[in-house]
Amino acid sequence: MPPLARRWGAALLIACVTCFMLFTSHRNLELARLRFSSSSGSSAIAHDNHETGPESSSPVSIRDRLQKPPQYPVTKMRQLPTGTPSRLPTVQATFGPESDNDRKLRLERQAAVKDAFLRCWNSYRTKAWMSDELEPVTGGRKDTFGGWGATLVDSLDTLWIMGLKDQFHEAVAAAANISFEATSRAEINVFETNIRYLGGFLAAYDLSGDKRLLQKAKEVGEVLYLAFDTPNRMPQTRWNFHDAARGERQVAHDAVLLAEIGSFSLEFIRLSMLTGDPKWFDAVQNIMEALQKQQQKTRLPGMWPIVVDARRQDFGRHNQYTLGAMADSLYEYLPKSHALVGGLLPMYADMYKASMDTAIRYNLFRPMLPDQKDVLMTGMVLVGSENGKRVTQLRPEGQHLACFTGGMLALGGKLVQNDTHVHKGEQLMDGCVWAYKSMPLGIMPEVFHVLPCDSTNHCPWDEEKWKLAVVDEAGWGLTENKENDLHKADRIINHKRLPQGFVSIPDARYILRPEAIESVFLLYRITGRRDLPDSAWAMFEAIDSNTRTELANSALLDVTVKEGKSPMSHSMESFWLGETLKYFYLMFSESDLINLDEYVFNTEAHPFKRLVP
Repeated sequence: MPPLARRWGAALLIACVTCFMLFTSHRNLELARLRFSSSSGSSAIAHDNHETGPESSSPVSIRDRLQKPPQYPVTKMRQLPTGTPSRLPTVQATFGPESDNDRKLRLERQAAVKDAFLRCWNSYRTKAWMSDELEPVTGGRKDTFGGWGATLVDSLDTLWIMGLKDQFHEAVAAAANISFEATSRAEINVFETNIRYLGGFLAAYDLSGDKRLLQKAKEVGEVLYLAFDTPNRMPQTRWNFHDAARGERQVAHDAVLLAEIGSFSLEFIRLSMLTGDPKWFDAVQNIMEALQKQQQKTRLPGMWPIVVDARRQDFGRHNQYTLGAMADSLYEYLPKSHALVGGLLPMYADMYKASMDTAIRYNLFRPMLPDQKDVLMTGMVLVGSENGKRVTQLRPEGQHLACFTGGMLALGGKLVQNDTHVHKGEQLMDGCVWAYKSMPLGIMPEVFHVLPCDSTNHCPWDEEKWKLAVVDEAGWGLTENKENDLHKADRIINHKRLPQGFVSIPDARYILRPEAIESVFLLYRITGRRDLPDSAWAMFEAIDSNTRTELANSALLDVTVKEGKSPMSHSMESFWLGETLKYFYLMFSESDLINLDEYVFNTEAHPFKRLVP
């Protein structure tokens, strides 16, 4: 390990533990949903954001607070942009006619995905209806996101897209009776509620036109808007619902995750567009304008750190920078918001381009792989100082969650006409496909570490260098006896079940994540690459065969097992039906189903109609 990395080891460990404590109050997003690994290779991410506040014996209602004026009213309301939207560059590739054999194969694969969805949906319907999640092994139920039926709402647009209209109408009727004004959960994750519930209702409305769904979206929006009732109108991202119900005054927190405060633009702007009420647009612009103002003043200009201070509106003081967990969807929403409003808010394209200039330079790297495949991955950058000068240190890790970056760069590159972004997005996607193919079960783990190449242009495989890196990463320490160190490496590799190219796998779980197939789908629609449907099918078969239970599909604890199946964690988050299976289904659908030139997906795979000329 380089001297700089050794000096920063303790600092990185402390910083990561701090972020872990902030973050583990969820997303088993499973969002950022994640737990971060320290420099010593301890535990790593989770898409982990479940609400963790105490649960009261009975629901607490916020209805009275909703009927009162805000404690900190907006002094000057921003208005939605007006004018004719721009004709943005075309995103989707042109697909020619299919052969009969290709169509037959595609439809067989599509049907298999639909069958997997129906199997899970029917189990949820019979055993956990109206609860947030089905426990896929025991058939139990649990409420992790307010108790408002997360799986039900997250799946609405998937039902519509798959043509399951009877199930869709039944689900809408049930969702119409959900009250978002009450919950037994003391703490609500505002980010998760926004992307799953508000996003779910908005997309289902955009697809179906059922006005009950817009009414529910507005109801969720009204509740979430209360979290913004602070002196500086910055939201409490981990919002004490019960304190708010009692009318207590609230302030934004001084340590919040970047993804959780920076990922409201798609949902809030779309809600304002559909209702004509600018207050949600104003709320999110208050955040985004503050982020833009400080974008070039952070410790890594162009990007923002994973932890920011919302109370003081300090978005640049911390020293960890990533496109992955805890920051991810902020960057994802920049080009997508540009698309949503048809270019009427140029700030989003400007922020996207500036952030990617920095990320491409500092975060993206080529890993040394046994097949010498020219792929990219994105790591964590730690910023420090030495002799009064800024110094950066790359932590070369792979995250399943960070696989979204391939699709983001390809989409963003098309929208701003930057072919370099499209190419690098393709390389990032290829890196995730490589990770899937390299594992014994054919499934990528949550977090792993690799060895970065010295050069992006030429990177020959060096087995001895890889093995010595395995020893160093494991903390065993390198000695002057290279032969002895290589024997140590063999022991670690066998014990940890490390495939060639993987230096360590600190988090070997698979939690039914969507990010890899998300990027494969987007790159397929954008480039038309003919090998991608086969890659997607191999991923689906590996995931479905290894996660299948008698009732549904379950997250796995260890994808490094070489014989038999991984033990299961008895979890099936709503994004399995809302995101993962939706992207697999769309992968094998006609290209005009949710056309990327007409829709833009939020970070929970909910498609919103774009503003087009």
